[in-house]
Amino acid sequence: MSIIMSLNSGSSSCKAQLYQMPEEKVLCSALFERIGQSVGNITFELENAKHTDEVLLPNHKVAIEILLKLLIKHGVISSLDDISGIGHRIVHGGEKYKHSALFNAEVEADIEALIDLAPLHNPANLLGYRVMKELLPNVTQVAVFDTAFHQSMEPVSFMYPIPIEYYQKYRIRKYGFHGTSHLYVTSRARSILGEDQSRRLICCHLGNGGSLSAVKDGECVNTSMGFTPLAGIMMGTRSGDIDPSIMAYLAEKEELSAVKITDICNKKSGILGISQVSSDMRDIEEAINQGNKQAELARAMYVQRVGMTIGSYIAQLGGCDAILFTAGIGENSSIVRKLIIDSITDAFGVTLDDKKNSLRKQEIEISSVESKIKVFVIPTNEELVIAQDTYQLYSVN
Repeated sequence: MSIIMSLNSGSSSCKAQLYQMPEEKVLCSALFERIGQSVGNITFELENAKHTDEVLLPNHKVAIEILLKLLIKHGVISSLDDISGIGHRIVHGGEKYKHSALFNAEVEADIEALIDLAPLHNPANLLGYRVMKELLPNVTQVAVFDTAFHQSMEPVSFMYPIPIEYYQKYRIRKYGFHGTSHLYVTSRARSILGEDQSRRLICCHLGNGGSLSAVKDGECVNTSMGFTPLAGIMMGTRSGDIDPSIMAYLAEKEELSAVKITDICNKKSGILGISQVSSDMRDIEEAINQGNKQAELARAMYVQRVGMTIGSYIAQLGGCDAILFTAGIGENSSIVRKLIIDSITDAFGVTLDDKKNSLRKQEIEISSVESKIKVFVIPTNEELVIAQDTYQLYSVN
C-alpha cells in the first residue's frame, strides 16, 4: 500500500486529494482558497466528516503546512513519512512532454521556460512543487501535464496557417488543455463500451473553461483549445475563437495595448460578455427563466459553438461512437446538454432520453434507444489520473 497525494496549486488556491494506492481509495480532500488575501478559506473532507475554517493564508507554504498538520491531526497519516509520492498538475508541458515525468532539475527548468505560454498557471503549479520539495525533500514528485494527452495530434491538426518560421522559432502551435480530464473520461467510455465500440469519441469538457477533443482509438486527433486556453468554444469569460483582426481594431479604436485586449478576451468576454449577467451557467439559466434576452442569446451562442465543434469532429473522425459530457456544465446542466444535442439531431440522428438526461452527478448513458450515436455523462476525475500516473512512476523509480 502507498499513499499518494494529488496537488493542484493555483494562483490563489491549492487543492489536494490523498489516495491509498493501488486501491485508488480516496482518504481525504482539501481545498485552500483566497491564499494571499486578508482571510483564507479551508475545506477539509474525510469520508464521513467535513471541516471548514477561515484562517490567514499569506502564501502557499503556509497553506501546505496547514494541510500536512491536518493530515496528521485527523489520522489520515501517522507521520509525513507515510506519503510516498506527490503528483502536481502542470498546465503546460509544451511539445517535449507527451507523458507525466518525475520531477528533477531539467523538468523544473522546462516548466519554468514555458511560463510565457501559461503565465497564470505554470508559476503557481511550480510553486506547489517547490514548497513540497522544501517540506518533504525525500518524497517522489511527479509532473502531470494538461497538454500531454494532446501531443498525439498530427501537424495537420496542430499547426496554424501562419508563416512556419514562427513555429520554428517560437513553437507557436495548438497545444490543447484539460488533457487529464479528456484522458479520464474517454478511458472510462472505452471501459464501458469496449474498445471496438468506442473507437471514435468526442469528449466535451464544459465548465467555466471548456474544450472538446476528438479521440480515435484512445488517442487525441484534435482539440478545440489552442496555443493558449483562450481558443476554441465560447466559455464563461473567454471569447473562444474570433476573427483575430478584431483585436487590432479594438486596440486602435479604444487605445488599448495588445495585453489589455487579450485580458478582455480572457476575463470579460464569453458568456459574461454577452449576457452582462454572469459567467456561471446556473445564473444564466435563472436569468433566462426571468425573461432576460441577453442571457438567452449568450446560451444560444454557447450551444451553437459547441454543436458546430462536435459536427466538425464527427467529420474528422469519419463518424462517432459516443459523445461524452463532463465538467461543471457538462455534468450538471441537463438543458444545455439537450440544446446541444438538439442542435445536431437533424444532421447526425443523435437523440436523448429526456428522463435519463434529467439525472445529475452520475455516470450514465443519456441517449435514447433510437439514437445513432450514444451519449454519456461521465463525471471527470483529474485528481485520480494524477494519482495513477504518480503511483506508476513512484513504483518503478
